[in-house]
Amino acid sequence: MKVYTNAKDYDRKPSVVTIGTFDGVHIGHKAILKRLINSAESNNLESVLLTFFPHPRQVVQSATDLRLINTIDEKKKLLEKEGLGSLVIQPFTKEFSRLTAEEYVRNILVNQLNAKKIIIGYDHRFGRNRTANIDDLKSFGELYGFEVEEISAQELDKVAVSSTKVRHALTNGDIKTANDYLGYAYFITGTIEKGKKIGRTINFPTANIHVDETYKLIPQNGVYVVQTEIDGKNYYGITSIGTNPTVGGEKKTVETHVLDFKGDLYGKTLEIAFLTYIRDEEKFESVEELQQAITNDEAFARNYLSKT
Repeated sequence: MKVYTNAKDYDRKPSVVTIGTFDGVHIGHKAILKRLINSAESNNLESVLLTFFPHPRQVVQSATDLRLINTIDEKKKLLEKEGLGSLVIQPFTKEFSRLTAEEYVRNILVNQLNAKKIIIGYDHRFGRNRTANIDDLKSFGELYGFEVEEISAQELDKVAVSSTKVRHALTNGDIKTANDYLGYAYFITGTIEKGKKIGRTINFPTANIHVDETYKLIPQNGVYVVQTEIDGKNYYGITSIGTNPTVGGEKKTVETHVLDFKGDLYGKTLEIAFLTYIRDEEKFESVEELQQAITNDEAFARNYLSKT
């Protein structure tokens, strides 16, 4: 998969294009991508996804607290697995948002991406203030010489999964629903940094995971069964998200106790995939109660893993 960080950098190979933020690259997105790739192969064209970064809502609605399912690097990784030919990441700025519908079609889709066909949902809107719709796009297609293939309401309903629903599930700790929508286990990626080392004192050393991208959605506070890979080997673990109220913590952290692992993880980058929810974050009366709770969490995790 070729990656372009601006539409003007695209190599102008004649293309079939679909457009969207594709946050999560969930099962609905995958159905559209499959259709895109099949169409491109049938017509000897390049399959192109035009996406935007930052997310348009983060630019147009400056006060938005929107958190995204994927960082841009995670999105690249997921899209490559789908067999996409080219990913075009268009910087979304206020200036870009002010392009009229025709300027956007002519300058970006036609002159830069050399689109011969556009596959898009029936409800797609574009241009300044999102005033243009699919009928306008078809009119532009007649003017500029590209075909528009509309994804109908009925077809979209079959994959009626939205990034909003995934975000809602994650913020409510409903990992199963989120993973079902995504078609893979939700994951975060971060660097292991030094924490307070309290876990070591109760025989449960943890890796404190720092996620650089502040826009990345972190699931609801609580304890989860997770999966990770360290030095090419698969491991499972328990991840706690929260403020560690039992030991007077205030800052939200993501800490993972990796089962059956001994070694130094400081400075490593880990991808933590969430498999299931164990329990809410709790404030215990003593460190001993906390230790017992984590012992119970480990028993839960091992039992869960033995069955799956």
